[in-house]
This record gives sequence, structure tokens and C-alpha cells, in this order.
Amino acid sequence: MASKFNKYSRIITQDDSLPAAQAMLYAIGMDENDQKKAQVGIVSTGFQGNPCNMHLNDLATAVKKEVDVQEDLYGLIFHTIGVSDGITNGTTGMMYSLPSRELIADSIEAVVSAQFYDAVIPIVGCDKNMPGAMIALGRLNRPAILMYGGTVKKGKWKDQDLNIVSAFEAYGERMRGNISDFDYKGIIKHSIPGAGACGGMYTANSMAAAIECMGMSLPYSSSNPAVSPQKQSEATRMAKAILLVLEKDIKPRDIMTRSAFENAITLIMALGGSTNVVIHLIAMARAVGVPLNIDDFQNVSDRVPFLADLKPSGRFLMEDLHDIGGIPAVMKYLLNEGLLDGSCMTVTGKTVAENLEEVADLPQGQSIIRSVSQPLKKTGHLQILYGNLAEQGAVAKITGKEGELFTGPARVYEDEFSAIEGIQSEVQPGEVIVIRNSGPKGGPGMPEMLKPTGAVMGAGLGKDVALITDGRFSGGSHGFVVGHITPEAYEGGLIGVVQNGDVITIDITKNRIDVAIDATEIERRRKNWVRPEGKELIGVLKKFRNMVAPASEGCVTDK
Repeated sequence: MASKFNKYSRIITQDDSLPAAQAMLYAIGMDENDQKKAQVGIVSTGFQGNPCNMHLNDLATAVKKEVDVQEDLYGLIFHTIGVSDGITNGTTGMMYSLPSRELIADSIEAVVSAQFYDAVIPIVGCDKNMPGAMIALGRLNRPAILMYGGTVKKGKWKDQDLNIVSAFEAYGERMRGNISDFDYKGIIKHSIPGAGACGGMYTANSMAAAIECMGMSLPYSSSNPAVSPQKQSEATRMAKAILLVLEKDIKPRDIMTRSAFENAITLIMALGGSTNVVIHLIAMARAVGVPLNIDDFQNVSDRVPFLADLKPSGRFLMEDLHDIGGIPAVMKYLLNEGLLDGSCMTVTGKTVAENLEEVADLPQGQSIIRSVSQPLKKTGHLQILYGNLAEQGAVAKITGKEGELFTGPARVYEDEFSAIEGIQSEVQPGEVIVIRNSGPKGGPGMPEMLKPTGAVMGAGLGKDVALITDGRFSGGSHGFVVGHITPEAYEGGLIGVVQNGDVITIDITKNRIDVAIDATEIERRRKNWVRPEGKELIGVLKKFRNMVAPASEGCVTDK
């Protein structure tokens, strides 16, 4: 009997005028009964060269095995690319990180549409995999569930808990001569013990948590560690879950509503998540036609306290949060405090509130998630700033440990590589480090500044300097940092004409970022400004520069 769920695949499998298409499906091992089933595209971002992704092909195989057990389903694995943010940070390879989000989205959309798959299960690991997959799911609007590959276990060196940022900050320690070559190498070798995404509330875990809160992945998917029985059982649960969304015809746009996005932002504010969430959620919202802009993040930040003592600014890792109930336990707490909309639909076929009914409360005595009455910070850590340096907005990450006001003379660098040298040799306490020509077009690709912020922290300057850029920050960055400055230098933004010694003021209480240059001097400098073109671009980066929207619009490429 033909499946009632093969809404798309029947176009090629049940049309007698397409014998060649059917012949090709017989060639891959399908029989006549298989061709009556709904086809589930299982897309893996697995590749060997990155611990975040190295195990995803195995998860895809496990998911396919379970999907094929379902009477009406046939799983078909395909693959898309990934770029390791951890490996590319601090190199020119980082220019390809954000463009990879667009390549992932485009490739999933292309394969699912061209092959007429009825449902989609993306299996994702590193930072840009998740928003890339979600953008594709929003465009396709077919029954879908995202599966996260999970977080890595913590590393150890001389009884010290380690993670990826430990390696970056060890570099700064080494620059100051505070660490031996033996310990430096020991930290590097032991920071990442195996498979899984970077362990703090960095971009991968932030996006996974946001997507689970939004309702597009199964409960616990974002906090189940990569190497754990729970992650393996999730693969088993996935087959029945995708059958359910097919049965109920639940599609991404039914789930990814305005309220669902606000829920996701609320969770990120409570957890202290990555600044990258801003551009990614805006891009995802665009894919489903939901209005969302940077000011919406400020509105949520004004009413949601920062509660989680998680790295990079805190003490704990996602693995520790898993041990006290994971993301569902945090969501239940936020729901009980009136901070989440429990009526939003999810891929389980139940609402957020219904999913959380059986979830245990956060255990008494745990020290990872603070109470709303005693938060780490009364408002969210992500702050949207405006001013003459950011007429179209900027994103600050202020956890409360850095203070709320910083004024100092600029120390200007044309790229992050010269900034690294400067942090080592000339940056002084009280200065505002300016790294420009690193925006979506200027980078191009809006590279992350984890190596500079890691060097600042490792050099002991974390409380003594600020760092601003038209580029991005890694989720692992912390300190008094402001990124996503728009307009970027390449597009004629004021950051492009700032000079050493210009006094910059970052005032979080007023959500302002300004440089003290009078209008006449600004006009004179802009007349003399020449756009730094750099080397001629080809291929992906050339396309990205020509197509990308500003950071305040999510860096989308489909406008």
C-alpha cells in the first residue's frame, strides 16, 4: 500500500512517465514497495577533520537504520560541507566560516528540492552547521527535525578542567612568559579529548540550545554529550519522531513563529550565549518570513536576567549542565518564572509546556544556574549599541564582570593579525583595541576574533582593555568586547577612519558607542579615506562580498 506521507517523492516514484528516475532508485537498492514509501533525507555535516563533526556520519548511519525500520519510511543519507571554526580561528581560513553557513543552507535546499524528499533530518555539529541547516529547513518548509551531534567532554591537564578556549588563552600566557613550554604543550594536547562540539556556552552549544528551545529538535538534544548513551538513544528516537511530524504534517513554519524566536532569545540571554546567535537567528527568521531585528534582542535582554555560570565567562561547561538536567531543566525553570511562552508547538507534536511537564526541576543546591532573584546580572549579557561608531548597531557581550563603562584612547589595527602582534608588544591598559576591515564585506566573511580576545585574556589585560571590531567574536570570547559594528569599515563606516589616540566611549547603561571626533574632522577624514581592497577575490569569497547583507540584517545572501 502506498504511503500517505510521500507528498513529494511520489512525484518521481509514482509517475509512469518518469521510468528513468524509478530505474535509478531501483539501482540504489530500492524495491517496488520502497518506492511507495516517504523518503527521508538524512543530511550529515560529518567530516573527519573536526572533532565537532567527526562522529556525525556514524550518527547518520544509526538514524537511517532506525528510519528504515518504520513501515512507511525510507532513509536516504546525503552530505554537506563543514568548516571548523576552532581550526580556522586566527587564520585566513576563518573568512570561509560564515560563508559556509550559506553554502550549507543552499546545498540542503538544493538536494531536498531536486530529489523530492518528503522530510529532512539534518545532523549537525559545529557553529555554522546549525543555522545553515535551519535556514534550509525554513525555506523548504517540509517536516523536519534537527539533530545536534552533542558537546565534547572536558579535557584535563594537571587537575585543571580544559576546553578549546584553554588552548587560545594558553597562548596569551605563553606570550607573557607565565607558562612553561611543557605545560603549554600539555594544555594543547589535552584540551579536547575526542568527538563533540566545543564545550562551553560557545556558538555551537548556544545555537543547539536556541533551536531546542524553539522546538525544532528533540528535548535534551542540545545538552546530551556527543559520546554518551543518551546521544545514541536519541538516534533511535529520531525515527519515530520524524514519522510523527509527517503524520501530523508539522512543518518548520508551524514551529518557528515569532514567539518561538523570542523563547530562543530568552534562553540565550539566561545562559550567556554567543554574540553569533544574533546574526544567525535573524537569518533563520528571514527564512520563515518572521520579522526579527537587532532591537528585538535588546528588548528581550532588558527583561531577562543572566543566570548561567558557564564558560567562557563562568566556571562550568555544557557537560556539567547536562548532569543537572540539561536544557529542558533550564527551560522548565524559565517557564515557571513566566519568561517562556509555553504554548509554542514543537517537533514532538506537543507544546513547550507539555514537553516540560515530566521534566525534573533543577536540583536543590546546584550552582550552575542562578535564581531570577539572585542573578549574575539583572539584564541580559547581549546589549545592542548605537552611536556615531555604530549608526546601524553593534553587539556587545557584557556579563557584568567587565563593568558597564569604558573610555579610552584607540589603538587601531587594520586586521586581527597585526592586532595579535600589538597585544604582545604595544597595547597598554586603558586602551580600546580597534580591529577593522573584518566585516562581512571587508573581511570578507566577517571572521571571528577569538585569537585576539584569547591573547588579551591570556596576557592579563581582560579587565584593563576593551576590544571593538566590525568583525565577529567567537562564542568563546569574553572581556569588554563589542562586535558587528555597522556600517563596517569597508562600507565607509566611521570605524574606518578612527585613528590612534581618538577617545572611544562604550556606555552600556546608555547603549552607546561613540568616538570623540568633531563633525569637521570626520568630514575631512572621510574625504581622504580609501577603501582597502586587498588582494583580488575569486570564487566563494567574491560571491559572498558581492551578495552579503550587513551584520545588522543577519549577513544573509538572498536579499
